[in-house]
Amino acid sequence: MKESQLDQLDTCVIGAGPAGLAVARALAERKLPYTHLERHTGPGGIWDIDNPGSPMYESAHFISSRTLSGFGGFPMPDHFADYPPHRQILSYLTSFAEAYGLTERIEFGVEVESVGKNADGSWTVVRSDGRESVHGQVVVCTGSQWHPNIPELPGEFSGEVRHTVGYRGAEELRGKRVLVVGAGNSGCDIACDAARSADHAVISMRRGYWFIPKHLFGRPVDTIAAGGPKLPMWLEQRVFGALLRIINGDPTRLGLQKPDHKLFETHPAINSMLIHHLQHGDITARPGIARTAGRTVHFTDGTSDDFDLILLATGYVHKVPVAQKYFGDEQHPDLYLSSFSREHQGLFGIGFVETNSGAYQLFDTQAQLIAGYLHDARHRLPNAERFAQMIRADRPDLTGGIKFVDSPRHTGYVDSGAFVKYLGKVAGEMGWRTEGQPPPVRSLRCAEADAEAAA
Repeated sequence: MKESQLDQLDTCVIGAGPAGLAVARALAERKLPYTHLERHTGPGGIWDIDNPGSPMYESAHFISSRTLSGFGGFPMPDHFADYPPHRQILSYLTSFAEAYGLTERIEFGVEVESVGKNADGSWTVVRSDGRESVHGQVVVCTGSQWHPNIPELPGEFSGEVRHTVGYRGAEELRGKRVLVVGAGNSGCDIACDAARSADHAVISMRRGYWFIPKHLFGRPVDTIAAGGPKLPMWLEQRVFGALLRIINGDPTRLGLQKPDHKLFETHPAINSMLIHHLQHGDITARPGIARTAGRTVHFTDGTSDDFDLILLATGYVHKVPVAQKYFGDEQHPDLYLSSFSREHQGLFGIGFVETNSGAYQLFDTQAQLIAGYLHDARHRLPNAERFAQMIRADRPDLTGGIKFVDSPRHTGYVDSGAFVKYLGKVAGEMGWRTEGQPPPVRSLRCAEADAEAAA
């Protein structure tokens, strides 16, 4: 296919969760043609608890605050909670899609089987029913929390073992002795469910963590950090670390391990209730698992306990089944700015970044960069070649001066502040905007009404 013919092909967006919707808006704003495919019956991705395979559970809330979590040009409504529950997030995403006219352009109930690169540089997308279509580019937005990371437990446990991807609500825990393994944000939420509902509840974590409360001084904690002057990272770690020690006290008093790392060197555990339940004896903290035998779990501190159910809150792998051979590593695909394939021109992905802040504004900025690049490439503007060279060669340090802990999750981890700053720098050099525009006033009002009704 000649280059001029390749330019006439559209872009295929796979997935209509938050990342896919951000990409669709960015392409539509620039009047770039695209095909949008979604395997479920509506937009929202994991935030629709009724979607088969969704990891959503009833007590799930956003871990970044409403104020800092909306897409550019489309803030979350003022009547939303500080940390919106999952049903409010779904109503927000649905309203966003409606406000920008994205819903009517999505082909729902269409599952992608595979993506293949053609000799001429185009891409063939094969649907599960065998239909094929050819596109100039593919943006994979299939999400990073569909494929559970399931470690092997040492020994032979005779009770029930499940990953939390299949967990839905506290009723599942009633009358049971429950061990929750892992202290990520979902692990902490589910441990709190167990503290309230199970006959006996324990949380196991291999290392000590810093637990950041959701509110400080009556305000969402991330608005305090975002609203103040930007301090050097070493000073932020010292100031906020001292503040957390004052608020939470000595963690070893509650059976927790002392953190073996500085604040912000792991993904933040933003949870106010786990400390509360530990303080009230509703749940017990234990270190890592040494071995299991029958219903008994032996921990690395020499203690043991009996359980009916082990829930593995051990995270997810960034598997991309539709195009794994092009994305490579399942844990952290090597994507420039966590979006642009370095090796395969025309292949992009959003939703695979691991960082320490809310994701939607990052998705929005990444989507705007992709759309800006595709616009300039389609119109043969010099920026496109400049940026193509950056995709191949530019490897910026996006750690923000933080030495992240050595774990699979933190390989490729980026500091949100450093990431946003660099994305803005690149966009500025290219003349691309970094966030979407507000929808028409009428669409915005209708969308807000829909969100209020749904919430």
